[in-house]
Amino acid sequence: MTEGIDVGSPDEIEEGTARVVEPEDSGFDEPIAVFHTESGCFFALNDTCTHEEASLAEGWIEGDTVECPLHSSSFDLRTGKVLCLPATVDALTHKVAVEEGRVVLYPGVAADDAARATD
Repeated sequence: MTEGIDVGSPDEIEEGTARVVEPEDSGFDEPIAVFHTESGCFFALNDTCTHEEASLAEGWIEGDTVECPLHSSSFDLRTGKVLCLPATVDALTHKVAVEEGRVVLYPGVAADDAARATD
């Protein structure tokens, strides 16, 4: 299993926002966005939209979905599945958990949508 990356405490990532973990910090080949939903859950996807070069962390989070700020493609934060065009390729998910009061990202480890991290 990949070693976890400490992303911060749950209250350091405001609900309804995301924090980007850069490749030099994660060891992964792409930036990863860690999302904190208004329901208190944490999810992580590759930050770059699969349709065009846009940061999903800069998109709009509603429920368990994120809408790309460039062309409005939507992705399910739990599974990475594309919910609407123009994107046609799912986003890659990463495991994220709240452990000992810290948000921990596991780059390259697929998320299990049944095991959501909550604060």
